[in-house]
Amino acid sequence: MKTRVITAFFFACCMLGSLFLGPFVFAAFGLLLVVVGLLEFYRLVKSTELSPNIPAGIILSLAVYGLAFSVLVYNKSLQNALLLIPVVLLVFVAELYRKSSTPFQNIAITLLAVCYVAIPFSLYLALGFMGASFSFILPLSLLLLIWANDSGAYVFGITLGKNRLFERHSPKKSWEGFVGGIVIASLVAWILSRYVYTIAPIHWMALAILVGVAGTFGDLVESMLKRSLNIKDSGSFLPGHGGLLDRFDSLIFAAPLVYVYLTYFIG
Repeated sequence: MKTRVITAFFFACCMLGSLFLGPFVFAAFGLLLVVVGLLEFYRLVKSTELSPNIPAGIILSLAVYGLAFSVLVYNKSLQNALLLIPVVLLVFVAELYRKSSTPFQNIAITLLAVCYVAIPFSLYLALGFMGASFSFILPLSLLLLIWANDSGAYVFGITLGKNRLFERHSPKKSWEGFVGGIVIASLVAWILSRYVYTIAPIHWMALAILVGVAGTFGDLVESMLKRSLNIKDSGSFLPGHGGLLDRFDSLIFAAPLVYVYLTYFIG
């Protein structure tokens, strides 16, 4: 328990520090999370049958994240995304030179990691640049809503949980915990609405519900991945907590949906 608390404290400090120290530190820390998350994912799925092209996956992910950074920080044209097409095609071509009995499975796993790790963290990065200049408000708000939802789900699930939410993939999750998480997230969203006037309270409530639903499904999907591989944790990057994907499973689903919601409903 002591190790878990110390790890949580220092990692939370790193997360918050990256937000408060400006756009370049924020982007650099996000890049670290992308690389560690990718390596963790590839290590999990690599087996005697499957062999993802790790260098190609990392190069493509760096290209995706770098494109997002160039568009957000330096106002580069989004048309530069077309440059990703040859990089994706190279993943297919590279498989021709690898001796494997499952080439297309390898390609699929390689590209899946980019979708599962690089794109969500790129959109989390984008939350900091939705205004005229960089601001830590939206990325921080997302973290607070996720932490509130997770804490509420845990407390309500432990004290009131009786009806299983999705027992096949996560036996401990309950409907009571799911609702409790959204309630606590909504409370935090209401508090945020008292200080961040650029987003109407109704939208804060909608974001709380969105984070609660997306975060829960993100957790369930990661549980499905681990159960399919018969493992408990995705890694050991965070002592006492497991792997990085274990800690960011909610954000992986929540960040893209929050970005889409803010783009289409708030602008």
